[in-house]
Amino acid sequence: MAETRTPPPAVYFIGVLAADAAMLPRVQQMLEKEWGQICLQSPVYDFSHTAYYAHESGNRIVRTFYGFCQRYDRTELAARKVRTNRMEEELAAALTPDVEAGVTRPVNLDPGYLVPEKIVLASAKNFAHRIYIGEGIFAEVTLLYRNKRFETLPWTFPDFASGKYDGFFKTLRNDLMKNPDATNETESDEGLDEESAGE
Repeated sequence: MAETRTPPPAVYFIGVLAADAAMLPRVQQMLEKEWGQICLQSPVYDFSHTAYYAHESGNRIVRTFYGFCQRYDRTELAARKVRTNRMEEELAAALTPDVEAGVTRPVNLDPGYLVPEKIVLASAKNFAHRIYIGEGIFAEVTLLYRNKRFETLPWTFPDFASGKYDGFFKTLRNDLMKNPDATNETESDEGLDEESAGE
């Protein structure tokens, strides 16, 4: 029988969709004020994998990710998603004069965390593969890390499945793995240890 234990803290990140790249410095400032220093930013990508957000964010959406320096408990994910929902409302009110007509959601903030064997995202929407974690929020494993690479799942979002963000997440993971307290015996530098994962 496996003993219960508190897992090591996670590296948190925020995925940002913005109606205009010029909004990103203000977003970063707000995120750092809320959760501390950002150690890593991904490139800024054109977001063209889906038109799902076009009706509220326009047709020039860009994507970037911010990774935080400080490690946090994994149980904070729900509270972070609730807070980013409120931050979106605050940013929408502040940025309204600067956005094109029809843009009602200039910034979309998606918190998640990375641990050695997986990437987890939060959502306010339920689905068959998502687990309820409190405060009206659900969590899903979006990518696995196994055999020194990220692996997709049937529900992985197309942009995450494309591999274009892997460089950012590998850098974030490498930084985490420098901490000797980042792993436990079911995790390794190669990712999930399948022999012990089912205990």
